[in-house]
Amino acid sequence: MPTPPSGEQVELRHGPWRAVVVEVGGALRALEHGRAPLLDGDGEREMASGGRGQPLLPWPNRLAGGRYRFGGREVEAPVNERATGSAIHGLTRWMPWRVADRGPDRCAMTLRLPSSPPYPFQLDLRIDYTLGDDGLEVALSAANAGDGPLPFGAGFHPYLTLGEATIDGLAVRVPAATWLPADERGIPTGERRPVAGDADLRDGAAIGRRVLDTCLTDLARDPDGRARAVLSAPDGRAVTLWMDEGYGFVMVFTGDTLPPERRRRGLAVEPMTCAPDAFNSGDGLVVLEPGASLTARWGIAYEDGPGS
Repeated sequence: MPTPPSGEQVELRHGPWRAVVVEVGGALRALEHGRAPLLDGDGEREMASGGRGQPLLPWPNRLAGGRYRFGGREVEAPVNERATGSAIHGLTRWMPWRVADRGPDRCAMTLRLPSSPPYPFQLDLRIDYTLGDDGLEVALSAANAGDGPLPFGAGFHPYLTLGEATIDGLAVRVPAATWLPADERGIPTGERRPVAGDADLRDGAAIGRRVLDTCLTDLARDPDGRARAVLSAPDGRAVTLWMDEGYGFVMVFTGDTLPPERRRRGLAVEPMTCAPDAFNSGDGLVVLEPGASLTARWGIAYEDGPGS
């Protein structure tokens, strides 16, 4: 049988939970609870589109002009979003990751990102996907394997769904006090503003026809240190994406620029360690010294509505 476009498919199961992790990009292709999809993902015979379920490494979102300066050198990355002239979502989305460990309810995907002109550093990456009674946990580890400091940022791109045809009839809550205005390229202007209007999602706003492609920060956290974004349906069903303190930013995207057949089918809630264009602005940028590492976790939980 031909190999799927996303390579090896690693199926995980735990109780009512099922997930599929794939070789290409080390991505999360599917997540279900009791056969109900919680991600608007790609089919097994489809190539990933719109960043669905992909890790965004070593930078999330856009890098303005595909250029940055670090350690006294000018670096240029390929522009892969021509409409904005940006290098978007890093370098690892189409690389074959290795299944380093697996069990019925878990797997670990690893990648050595070699030094290259767009990123002249050596980076070891590992993502542990684990299903448990409370849902999915995704643990990222990034380690500097070279002999000099390196810039680093991380993001993930799940599209949350509750199985509806569109997200228009759902509500979203994101406990963020601040948003980052962006220019016509989607690059932050450097301002930080208190959330207001469509960007204020703190109280569980109806999505309706609001259009979001918005970076939020200053996240309120629960006593366990996690910030929780919740997509909910009128019948009480809810899918929650939580982020630990390693993720200080979240991008919320209603998918209005996607092809018509995929538009507004899922709500992208993207945990990020830094802001868009952080390699230039420094906003949230992590600098890893030789031998240093970063670990950050996020996950997905689900709650049935009354009588479900």
